[in-house]
Amino acid sequence: MAFDYELNFETTDFRRNPELYRVGRGEQGVLLVEPYKGEILPHWRFKTPAIAKESSEAIYAMFLDYKKDGDFVGMDMARKFIQMGYTRARRYANYKGGRKYKDRENGERNARQIDQEKAESARIFKEKWDVIRADEEYLALKKAHQKKYG
Repeated sequence: MAFDYELNFETTDFRRNPELYRVGRGEQGVLLVEPYKGEILPHWRFKTPAIAKESSEAIYAMFLDYKKDGDFVGMDMARKFIQMGYTRARRYANYKGGRKYKDRENGERNARQIDQEKAESARIFKEKWDVIRADEEYLALKKAHQKKYG
């Protein structure tokens, strides 16, 4: 089942109501699902490799805490923030200021300029993302959640 953007995200507590959570694709809902957004977002940074390392380790530690608690929604939200660390750092590595397009109306792309510092930040997040994607307990909980709730 697709991510449900029709839910009232301002009042829904997904820790108390995990049955309402849908995994969706990629990073869908990463900035909507509470209380996880409020718990994880303050740790999410990628400006430099040192900051990305600290951030990815903090978020991965949260993933492990959610795992210890059997909280699949928390685990998946931590995965989404780790994934978003990779994708955003990669975009900033490829395009100065993180902007792909000069003018969205005509689709004109900015020239690619590789920023090695942001590329390293992306690599750091990618390592953690790969670990999460290979975590057998996470994968089993994901499959069970999707089977039960969609």
